[in-house]
Amino acid sequence: MPDTNDILLAAIGNSRLRAGLWRGGEVVDACSITHAEIEEPGGPVERLIAGTRVCVLAGVHRDTADRFERIVRDLRPGAEVMRVGRDVPIHIRHSLDDASTVGQDRLLNAVAAFSRAEQACVVIDAGTAVTVDFVDGEGVLHGGVIAPGVRMMLAALHEHTDGLPEIEFEPTDPASLRGRGPFGKDTPHAMRLGAQAAVVGLVRVATERYAEHYGAYPQVVATGGDAGLFEHEEGLVEHIVPDLQLLGVGLCLDRALADED
Repeated sequence: MPDTNDILLAAIGNSRLRAGLWRGGEVVDACSITHAEIEEPGGPVERLIAGTRVCVLAGVHRDTADRFERIVRDLRPGAEVMRVGRDVPIHIRHSLDDASTVGQDRLLNAVAAFSRAEQACVVIDAGTAVTVDFVDGEGVLHGGVIAPGVRMMLAALHEHTDGLPEIEFEPTDPASLRGRGPFGKDTPHAMRLGAQAAVVGLVRVATERYAEHYGAYPQVVATGGDAGLFEHEEGLVEHIVPDLQLLGVGLCLDRALADED
């Protein structure tokens, strides 16, 4: 059984990795980096790995997850590397047709959100893709919707048209976009406004449909690199939790260790 004071949690997304330490049932010292920065000498991941003997790894990007596992073993020979799914099961009740087709990120987010909310909740993960899932008041995951994230939309507009430019979207954009008003004043501005509105609108519509179907309005929790999209949308999201998926990893680990005893 690993020493629970020396556990590194890592969640590999499609474009970024988030890692932190698991202490006392909470995630601490978390950082978020791109896949390209994982092997940066002296970087935040290397510093976290240097102080741990156990790593628990979840991920939807298999190649990067495999690479991260190799980095841990190289930097910490003899370290125990556990993989969610392989070594650490995700225990969650569901009404899905086949839970094996659902990404670990969505399942872990649902575990963590219900553990903290202890009531029906909508779980949003805004990143490369946007997922909006529903967990009922008994902790049963019913599924949800998946759509392109802001950057994917912007990339598609550029790639599939002749005149729309290639542009970037930063987490600080939502506030600055609001400051310029609701009308796109140039093409990049209009593209950013459109992608932002598409994501916010998706969340509003999905949440309203879930609430109508369930018969009560759920608590709404958001996570992911672009969760800041919802900060200024009044009445839409109650809590933004950057480390929601890592929290799910830690909770699943604690249950797995308890089941061993």
